[in-house]
Amino acid sequence: MSALTEDDQLDRAKSLARKYGSTVVTGVLVLLIAFFGWNYWNKKQNVEAQNETARVQQLMDQAQALTPTSDKMALNRLITAADDIVKKDPNAVQAIQAQFIVSKAYFDRGDYASAARELKKVQTSTLKDAGMIALVNLHLAYAQIAEKKYDDALKTLDLIQLSSFKATVNEVRGDIYVAKNDTVNARKSYEAAWAAAVARKQQPQVLQIKLESVGVLVEDPNIESPILKTVDES
Repeated sequence: MSALTEDDQLDRAKSLARKYGSTVVTGVLVLLIAFFGWNYWNKKQNVEAQNETARVQQLMDQAQALTPTSDKMALNRLITAADDIVKKDPNAVQAIQAQFIVSKAYFDRGDYASAARELKKVQTSTLKDAGMIALVNLHLAYAQIAEKKYDDALKTLDLIQLSSFKATVNEVRGDIYVAKNDTVNARKSYEAAWAAAVARKQQPQVLQIKLESVGVLVEDPNIESPILKTVDES
């Protein structure tokens, strides 16, 4: 690391942010939707809730059949089905799940503006589930990053106040600052993310790699005693 110039570090960090940021958006979202659907079903076990959750499951199946090159008609059918769920109750958890699914379909096709638009529709939902709204804002930030609207993404991340999201939010902030060529704030954000992760008894390997990419080594890999050191770039 000491032999790398500032520009070399930034290039490496940008590569990592692109690689792992995309993985988060495309790989984790379905699991989150499934979790929240199951959680809601357990809390509200009635016929209508079960029916709506089943409709969301069908929508997920429909979305998984799509590919980035699927014809526009297939995407339009997905959007129509999602709109039906949203119109029934825009503030229901299933409505937010439906918008998540449509947003992901747009994101996978590289239509980041439309992905962001779908999430903005439910950004101010009155649903009493801070975790779900935090997820909306987190993935909206990812879409804004993909659009290169970095300042908008930073503002969106500021809306997420849940402590359980602190590590992830700071890591994404670090990715944004990397994209903005702001190494100093990237380091600060990644270090804050690492501290938050360790506080929750986590030690994410990808984050450790990102830290190293901007010149910060974790000297002691033990969760009990993490020591961060900025490498001398000379």
